[in-house]
Amino acid sequence: MSELEPHDGADQVQEQGLVVDNSWAALRRFTAARIALGRTGVSQPTAPQLEFQLAHAQARDAVHQALDVAPLLAGLAKLCGQPALSLHSAAASRDIYLQRPDLGRRLDDASRETLQQQARADDGFDLAVVVADGLSALAIEQNVLPFLACLAARLAPESWTLAPPAVVLQGRVAVGDEVGQLLGARAVLVLVGERPGLSSPDSMGLYLTWAPRVGLTDASRNCISNVRPAGLGYEAAAFKLHYLLSEARRRQLSGVALKDETAGSDSALSASPRNFLLE
Repeated sequence: MSELEPHDGADQVQEQGLVVDNSWAALRRFTAARIALGRTGVSQPTAPQLEFQLAHAQARDAVHQALDVAPLLAGLAKLCGQPALSLHSAAASRDIYLQRPDLGRRLDDASRETLQQQARADDGFDLAVVVADGLSALAIEQNVLPFLACLAARLAPESWTLAPPAVVLQGRVAVGDEVGQLLGARAVLVLVGERPGLSSPDSMGLYLTWAPRVGLTDASRNCISNVRPAGLGYEAAAFKLHYLLSEARRRQLSGVALKDETAGSDSALSASPRNFLLE
């Protein structure tokens, strides 16, 4: 039997051996989502099932993988021209971090003392850069340094005073507010490993907060998500973030009051994949 009649209103499908191809298969080139996988009987074919199990294992591994701190600290020090700080949240272990999100949002006592020694007595810093492992150390190891190199190139012509970069183990987004507050920074940028998806175990998020202080909510932050080679590229993300940083400093605010108005205004963005549904 080479062909089947349309089933449940779907387009006609072609059967090759025991696997029935889905006629939407051509759309898979537009997305990493698991669509048009075909079927064998009423079940999913073996190959997509194995691919799903692999992706699930990679996502789990990303959550539990420990961040390799030493090369990251060395890379940050070289890129920023000053020693990087190694800090820790109040979550003493990975298990505690996963079960107690609140502890991942605050620093431990030793880290607070370290930052108090680093704070400037004069006019403080314009920007504090905080790297947190979050829910994917893999995302941090792969994306932080190349992204910051792109951002540094955009900030170089401008007068930004940068605090020593900080790496927070077992850290969540809000831990950046405490780091920025203790350093006396006018703004804080948190680079964090995002919750892995089944096609994106290496996705990094960027969170910008003006006037950081403990107790702020997500309404006070601007987020740029899915920064990675297969998502939002480094140049495009750096362009968007540079715009938000510049506007945050000019207007002295961030969060819901600050909108990203960069769409279509830079070649780095125009090179990003377009939504085929809008063409």
